[in-house]
Amino acid sequence: MAQRNCTYRLSELAEKLDGVIQGSDGTIFGLNTLEKATQEQLSFLANPRYVSQLTSTSAGAVLVTPEMADQVAGTALIVDSPYMAFAKVSQLFDWRLDDESEGVHPSAFVHASATIGSNVTVGAGVVVDANVTLEDNCIIGPNCVIQAGSIVGQSSRLEANVTLYPDVVLGQNCLVHSGAVIGADGFGFAPSKQGWVKICQLGGVRIGHSVEIGANTTIDRGALDHTYIGDGVKLDNHIQIAHNVVIGEQTAIAGCTAVAGSTKIGRHCTIAGHCGITGHLTIADHTHITAMSLISKSITASGQAFSSGTGQEKHSDWKRNVVRFRQLDDMARRLKQLEQKIDNLSIEGLNK
Repeated sequence: MAQRNCTYRLSELAEKLDGVIQGSDGTIFGLNTLEKATQEQLSFLANPRYVSQLTSTSAGAVLVTPEMADQVAGTALIVDSPYMAFAKVSQLFDWRLDDESEGVHPSAFVHASATIGSNVTVGAGVVVDANVTLEDNCIIGPNCVIQAGSIVGQSSRLEANVTLYPDVVLGQNCLVHSGAVIGADGFGFAPSKQGWVKICQLGGVRIGHSVEIGANTTIDRGALDHTYIGDGVKLDNHIQIAHNVVIGEQTAIAGCTAVAGSTKIGRHCTIAGHCGITGHLTIADHTHITAMSLISKSITASGQAFSSGTGQEKHSDWKRNVVRFRQLDDMARRLKQLEQKIDNLSIEGLNK
């Protein structure tokens, strides 16, 4: 795919971002970091640790707050939130979505009962099964498989090699990255003397609007009811969402986190990478969970942060502390015995 050849006057960008130019207007061809930007590129400052680069950057302009504008050696584009402005302007320079050819590739298979909207792109090697609906302006990347009865909402995009099992409903304006599998069986087995007996997973998956699902992330179908992903949810790469999980609107989950079955996560939560959340829990709205935490109890109070595990330390210190961790139970018992002895001595002293 050819890279988009888009250019903007800095004054155009200022208008789109409700920003103010401090310095000269110019033409911007792209974005880059403060360290590597050229005269024809726009950069931004969102992290204070890079303040020193404001005087050395070669960027044509830098997105900064009003408080930092005087520290920019060249041209500043002053905005309330540089990071948010960068997010918005990045969409203007995203060349990857250009040059899409509408229509069905000759190598794709589309079942006769499928419903295909207008301005839909179906790439090479795609399989569209019976009773599938692809709404207007969908883009289905190469080698995707969309199984019976599934729906891809208006203006949603599946990158290459995405699989939707039967009865998956994807909302509007969603983006699903390569390798994602939505609607596979949940992990349901009943033990018996002869071995494990499979519990058939009879529910589906329901995904709201404006959801982004990362590469190789898996979302299992429900056992009876559906698995639900709310509007605006953002899932990173390599995430496991088990059967009958419910994720509330605008929650974001970072990579390698796993959520066990039937857990309900509230709205506007942030869950960092490599967390484990056990099953049948409730996580309140606006909860923040830090990286590599294990959550094994419900969180009922909204707006709190939770962590588990230990922080980084030198290996030699960690080895000594591991030994002490193993001694904690014994130390607790001995401390309790000591407290009882002290209490007894105090009572004896009072009785004399």
